[in-house]
Amino acid sequence: MGYVNTERADILARLQKEILPLQGYKPMPGGNRTNIDLGAANAAFPNACFPLGAVHEFQSQSPEQTAASAGFVAAMISHLAKKGEAIFWISRVRRIFPPALRSFGIEPDRVIFINAGNDNDLLWVMEEGLKCKGLAAVVGEIAEISFTASRRLQLAVEQSRVTGFLIRQHHRLIKPIASVCRWRISHLPSEFEDGMPGVGFPRWNVALEKVRNGKPGEWQMEWSEGRFNLMDMPVPAIERELNIKVG
Repeated sequence: MGYVNTERADILARLQKEILPLQGYKPMPGGNRTNIDLGAANAAFPNACFPLGAVHEFQSQSPEQTAASAGFVAAMISHLAKKGEAIFWISRVRRIFPPALRSFGIEPDRVIFINAGNDNDLLWVMEEGLKCKGLAAVVGEIAEISFTASRRLQLAVEQSRVTGFLIRQHHRLIKPIASVCRWRISHLPSEFEDGMPGVGFPRWNVALEKVRNGKPGEWQMEWSEGRFNLMDMPVPAIERELNIKVG
């Protein structure tokens, strides 16, 4: 009986490896092992590997959540731009303060900021950027996007293997789109060093609400020493209430 169960598990594992590429999980070309390390949270993804060459959606219902998403995305991208590749950051109104990106390990001159006049222009620029194989990542900040438009972005990344990050800004009714992962990021209070003035390391409550063929979850993370560190701390009541209302 144990032999049968083992054989069945092996068959299921092989089938999953065959199915994943059909759903957008393709190995990076040339044996590129660049990855985004979220520590123990990587277990939520298929094969415990962060999905690259895919579109990641970040939902926010307030300016604060939009800012938290932007910071978290910047930290993610720092893992992808270690070889000096350029990054596209597209929005209608620039909210990023370029020098602040250095705190996430990104040199500002590696980021090409593009201000679009309207959502249609923004989506066109993002799609064209996602087709450029030489980019490390493409970030787009937009309030609304149709499923058809999101599908075009997903088709683009499946060809170029460039990772796309779509920050959907504080919109009351957010419709589902074609994305491999859907995230919701909220700020958590930072902790001051003993006797030291100023602001501590960035901290977030990270909710992975959808992941294709994976396991959604929620974690508290801190960005320090150039990496994500998982923390064992309760989510403040105000954050729990906010997530319940907008979830």
